[in-house]
Order: sequence, then C-alpha cells, then structure tokens
Amino acid sequence: MAVKIRLKRMGAKKKPFYRLIVADSRAPRDGRFIEELGYYNPLKEPAEINIDEEKAQYWLSQGAQPTDTVKKLFDRVGIAKPTAAKEKAQAVEAEAATEATE
Repeated sequence: MAVKIRLKRMGAKKKPFYRLIVADSRAPRDGRFIEELGYYNPLKEPAEINIDEEKAQYWLSQGAQPTDTVKKLFDRVGIAKPTAAKEKAQAVEAEAATEATE
C-alpha cells in the first residue's frame, strides 16, 4: 500500500481551507484517510499553517511520500525528511567504526 501525505480540500466555494492528511494513494482527494496531521489556510495573511511535527516525522519515517505542495509546506514549517538525519547518523557510525579498527 502506497501512503501519501497530501491536502484535503474543505471550506466553501472560493474559500478553500485544507487539512493535511495521510491517505492511501488510491483513495479520492476528499475521501477516506488514515490520519490528520494538521491544517493549512491560504486565505489568512500570512498563510496559517499548523502541523503536528511528531506525527509528520513518524509518517515520513514509515515511508509516506508527501506531495509537492506538502513538501513546500514542510519546508516553510521546518520539517525535514528523516532520511537525511539517518544518513548522517550512519555516516558518523561508519566513520567511528573505521577509526576503531585502525
């Protein structure tokens, strides 16, 4: 099952309001979802973004793929993909292991 982190459109006509959700990639845009991570209101000045960082990091670590728009929102909030942190940790461990064998 491919899991995506994407936006679910809500609000009235011409007044969009979005929720960030985790959903199966085959589910419709406004249909069934697994979990809600937060919301995004582009109509406020500045745009209002509220994301539960712990939940987002969890789903990213589980392999959920964010859409392009959600990636941009994560960048604005400061949520980074955990793979970069894992790669740094692995590099440090490998470097320590090579130093220990020398």
